[in-house]
Amino acid sequence: MTDPVSGAERRDNHQLRGIFVQAYDVIQPFFAPENSWGGRTHEHLAYRALHESFPSLSPHEIFVIVAAAKRVFSTTGQPVP
Repeated sequence: MTDPVSGAERRDNHQLRGIFVQAYDVIQPFFAPENSWGGRTHEHLAYRALHESFPSLSPHEIFVIVAAAKRVFSTTGQPVP
């Protein structure tokens, strides 16, 4: 995200930015309404799926990706273009 005042890039981890679309594709089914159980998402499985798909990511990086994916999906309800 670029700071609107200074124009400086605020993101620190460009590796996560580079793999976000791939990671989102892995975890998107866990947030899809048609896959919910009792109206609840399977967010806990998204963490596991990311860890299995990207074993080099730290738990904090996995948390960041899941949090960002939740925001994207709750806003659009669609896969990342």
